[in-house]
Amino acid sequence: MQLPVVDPIQGKILGAQKNVNEALLSPSILEAIPDAVAAVNQLGVIIQINAQTETLFDYTREELIGQKIEILVPERQRSDHDRHREEFHARPKLRRMGSGLDLYGRRRDGSEFPVEISLSPVGTAEAMFVLSVIRDISDRKRIEEELRKTNAELERRKARELRDSQNRMALIVDSSQDAIIGKNLDGIITHWNKGAEQMYGYSGPEMIGRSIAVLCPKDRPDEIPGILAKIQRGEIVEYFESVRVTKDGRRLDVSISVSPIRDTDGRIVGASAIARNITAQKKVEEQLRQSAKMEAVGRLAGGVAHDFNNLLGIVTACSELLRGGVNQEGLEYLDNIREAAKRGASLTRQLLAFSRRQPMQVQVLDWNERLKDVSKLLRPLMGDDVQIMLQAKSGQAIVEADAGQLDQIVMNLAVNARDAMPHGGKLIIETAVVEFDSSFASEHPGMNAGRYVMLAISDTGVGMDETTRSRIFEPFFTTKDVGKGTGLGLATVYGIVKQMGGQIWVYSELDRGTTFKIYLPSAAHKMGSSEALDSEALPKRREGTTVLVAEDDVVMRKLTKKMLEEHGYTVLEAQDGQAALEIMGKNHANIDLLLTDVVMKEMSGPELVLKVIDTHPEMKIVYMSGYTGELVANQGADATIQLLEKPFTRSSLLKMIDGALG
Repeated sequence: MQLPVVDPIQGKILGAQKNVNEALLSPSILEAIPDAVAAVNQLGVIIQINAQTETLFDYTREELIGQKIEILVPERQRSDHDRHREEFHARPKLRRMGSGLDLYGRRRDGSEFPVEISLSPVGTAEAMFVLSVIRDISDRKRIEEELRKTNAELERRKARELRDSQNRMALIVDSSQDAIIGKNLDGIITHWNKGAEQMYGYSGPEMIGRSIAVLCPKDRPDEIPGILAKIQRGEIVEYFESVRVTKDGRRLDVSISVSPIRDTDGRIVGASAIARNITAQKKVEEQLRQSAKMEAVGRLAGGVAHDFNNLLGIVTACSELLRGGVNQEGLEYLDNIREAAKRGASLTRQLLAFSRRQPMQVQVLDWNERLKDVSKLLRPLMGDDVQIMLQAKSGQAIVEADAGQLDQIVMNLAVNARDAMPHGGKLIIETAVVEFDSSFASEHPGMNAGRYVMLAISDTGVGMDETTRSRIFEPFFTTKDVGKGTGLGLATVYGIVKQMGGQIWVYSELDRGTTFKIYLPSAAHKMGSSEALDSEALPKRREGTTVLVAEDDVVMRKLTKKMLEEHGYTVLEAQDGQAALEIMGKNHANIDLLLTDVVMKEMSGPELVLKVIDTHPEMKIVYMSGYTGELVANQGADATIQLLEKPFTRSSLLKMIDGALG
């Protein structure tokens, strides 16, 4: 089968677009940003946009993706833009709105309009991308121009014309959604538009005559005096980001510009401030940064687990092969070796669970019933001074999940709760079935509209501060003393929940306890499906059956060969994918099954399989890997092909091969 020829540049574009879409820029996040957004790679090629970009520039998504970003830049500025873009990629740094640059965008019909652009470099495992947030400031420019015209007119006209100008200015100012506030040189508010009313919650009569400092947080006492000092010197305070406090105590992230107001004689008599609420934009930017960080840490954790699983596979295989040649005392030592390998494998499973590459034995079950059994294990774990309360708010809580991993979620969270309650308290476990609409889903990136089963685990312990809360799902992060925790408990919970297609949120304050809420998609419509457990009996010997083993780790390859040969198999060895193809070409009529590692140098397992199936479509195939799940998630392999997870025992190896042969 001839593979299709793919243009290398287009392939890079598609690969980069897939990476951004799947790892960082989900539609729910992009569409939550009110401004136009374009993601651009290092070649200056557009790889993703949101709907606002289509509206603003009058292009469709298909027309823009794959084009140079300069298509949106006026022709007179394109040469300079290309140079600036290269300089930015050489020294990437966050550039916020209001950088003082005179920038313009170009629509499909060639018309130009003024814009503000923030640039956010976003790093991934493969490359760096730039997230450009583009805002049309035509209205703002118009307002500022009208304000300047109005001020000039105030200097020229007499009382009647002055009153007319003031009326026009009031209409313009009140039409803006931005907060536009006038104040004198002492900071006393003299004008308060409708945009300010909507943003801060105060009416005009409430604020006129009061100090502007009422909007400034108490932890920024020098900000307002510093701005007023600059205004008195005739300086314009360009757009800067700050925080303001609303009437109901909420803190808003705002972008502010302040300009001096002059009387007819040119004397500075006050200041005009324009503020825009950018809280939603800041939240999305933080989610993107956190998503990139968690993705990078997850890749690292998965890689460590992959290498460690290979080592454990060698240890386990050696202990299996030595059992027939040692005395009783030696068997005890072998049992200790196997037990240590099992503990090591348990640790790697936690790492793989965080990196979302842990295989699951999925079944449809009632979480309410499962919790009744788990609670029996919790009581001795939590101690007599902790009261355990189970509260099922719905008759059934049906989910499609791995029962063992559900238990692990509860046990890990319970252990954390126990540590947070050194003097006892309450552990409250609640379940409920909830329905989320599209509006809720749009406000919570990662969630889809539909029915979910909610598990809430609450404790009355010491709680957490914001710094701790922001890091609790990171692997190896712990607040416990040295030797008292691995820092993998909550990281494991996070990985399991994400792998099951769910969401997890934590609510906590110091001295007020903690609540973890987990949402998994409801599987009530699949009620009755389940999977039977495999038998533990070894399969019959296979005399005269030939297996080709492709494994680049020489020790692992030799041990696998020995275990298969002891069960009657004839084994051919290949040190890599190319060697496997050569052996296949010489002996294909005699080979019954290909057992190949997924990750190998030069040629990966899935690449080898594609070449083998092309010439020998009837060939039986089994993958093996210590990096569970990567064959489906990252290597593009057929998910129907069976996977033997390292470290594996003689029993699991033989049963997997026997099952594949049929």
